[in-house]
Amino acid sequence: MKKYLLALAVIAGAFSAAPALAQESLETVVVTGARAEYDAQTVPHVVLVRRADHVITKVRVVCDTRELSKRRQELKDTLRSMIREAGKSGTISLGVGNEIIADLTDKMLDKVIEPDARADTSVAIVVVKTRVAKDDLYDDATGRIERFIESTPKSGRTEILRESRWDLTIIGPEQYRAELIAKIADDAKKTAAPFGPDYQVRIEGLQHPIEWYQKGPLDLALYIPYALTVAPPVH
Repeated sequence: MKKYLLALAVIAGAFSAAPALAQESLETVVVTGARAEYDAQTVPHVVLVRRADHVITKVRVVCDTRELSKRRQELKDTLRSMIREAGKSGTISLGVGNEIIADLTDKMLDKVIEPDARADTSVAIVVVKTRVAKDDLYDDATGRIERFIESTPKSGRTEILRESRWDLTIIGPEQYRAELIAKIADDAKKTAAPFGPDYQVRIEGLQHPIEWYQKGPLDLALYIPYALTVAPPVH
């Protein structure tokens, strides 16, 4: 029993001792509805509650100016306005992507503009993000994005239409592995203690990636889908 818990503590220490990843090197992962679902039958009770890093939504930046070259220019001008206004805001950032969000830059504009369903319309799908502050309420975060969309200057016949749900993101969820393993080790020790020192603890599944579910409007519960067994001594 003591040897097992010592080994588990060494694992946690190894993760803690690993060089810290630079924040900009960590991926921004979208917490979609499918990933946020909570299943009490499969989720262990040891979780780590963390505030989401962003509230996000997707917008359609769309233009129906008849001439293609002018239409694309109006879209680029509006996208540049969005990038500029986001940079000035201090609270808003822009991205592209679905499960993993990459930052939107001026160099990407030609790639993000695509033909829309109508022949005389072009569109760019952009993710608008706002960083979640410690004292934010849900309406605070969503309101910042709505005000940003409304106040951004639009060029020509361009519109910015929010046609997606609100989602959350988490940056680099695997950075929390050491903290989670430490909590699991502590829980294993407390679970086994009433059975006596000869009982053995077995934990399976620690190799699985971190998963999560949405615990509140702006909070996530992170967990590793492990299984814990307390077994009697073998004679």
